[in-house]
Amino acid sequence: MAKVLIIVGTRPEIIKQAPVIEEAKRQGLDFLFVTTGQHYDYGLCTRFIDEMGLPPPDYSIHLVKRDPVEQMGEMMVGLKKIVEGERDPLLLVEGDTNTVAASAIVGRKLSLTVGHVEAGLRSFDWRMPEEHNRIMVDHLADILFAPTEPSRQNLLRERVHGNIHVTGNTIIDAAIRNTPLAVKQSKIRNRIRFEKYVLATAHRAENVDDAAVLANLVEAMINSPLPVVFTVHPRTDKMLKRFALRTRLEKSKNVQLLPPLGYFDFLVLLKNCSLAITDSGGIQEEATAPPIRKPVLVLRVSTERPEAVRFGFAKVVGVQRDSILRGIRYAIRQNRVPGGKSPFGDGRAGRRIVHSLLTYQRA
Repeated sequence: MAKVLIIVGTRPEIIKQAPVIEEAKRQGLDFLFVTTGQHYDYGLCTRFIDEMGLPPPDYSIHLVKRDPVEQMGEMMVGLKKIVEGERDPLLLVEGDTNTVAASAIVGRKLSLTVGHVEAGLRSFDWRMPEEHNRIMVDHLADILFAPTEPSRQNLLRERVHGNIHVTGNTIIDAAIRNTPLAVKQSKIRNRIRFEKYVLATAHRAENVDDAAVLANLVEAMINSPLPVVFTVHPRTDKMLKRFALRTRLEKSKNVQLLPPLGYFDFLVLLKNCSLAITDSGGIQEEATAPPIRKPVLVLRVSTERPEAVRFGFAKVVGVQRDSILRGIRYAIRQNRVPGGKSPFGDGRAGRRIVHSLLTYQRA
């Protein structure tokens, strides 16, 4: 009976694979935990493994290169060595990162079974590196765990060859389980200067690597009618400094800058904010979880999570200063908690995924 290799490389993958790992232990799935080192520092990777109480990785790849192409090459070589030490393992990946793409390519080239959690998401925006990865992986995978029915329909339209299972999204499992723990343990509120605030994040290349777009985001935060708490991703921080924009934020009394946060601290800030503005896909999902339920303004021209928009949780506002500010003002005037169920599931996605994996493992 082949082992399942649960592979992660970044913070969002750790959060979303955690419910699968917990359920795998509960149901007796034979698995190994593998990290690729794509997020290589403690704040963006190891901290989340520790905080969520996950077991230490059975295998870790230590990357030397920082260039994305060279990193993928290193990951593939490292993963090849790992899988060759096991007997025809099933590779389970989540999301749309370079880790996911590298793992799927290795699995396909070695004729191994590949499972893809969060399959079928589409932004239809070819500028996004994540779109390239998710489409490629969906067509390489043998088992596709689609979070929603619209995701399944995307896969059917593309005529993928793998078997499709609609499971919900594991980020809802994680938020339901961890938000009460976060509220008890996190002290982050003591560090926040504002009673009411907008929570902001930005990290996608098409936003932060473009000086004009990043300047628009900065000006929107400085001029927001509600103060802004901005958690600054390392990539974003580098570009703010390169484009001489960080000083503008530091001097603004309307903006509080924070370094990358742990998962519990971030959940508490999201739960207590008035609204979130972000280019993150995961936050669009987390905000719909029953313990959180916050409106989100999407700092992009498209989203691969249209369910959040249809259910009234999210609104795509683009990346222009004025359109962002209009969105913030509108959300403040509405002053409402989105109603209805989360479109991303009921908190039992991990259970469904592991049940399917056990069926494949025992076949």
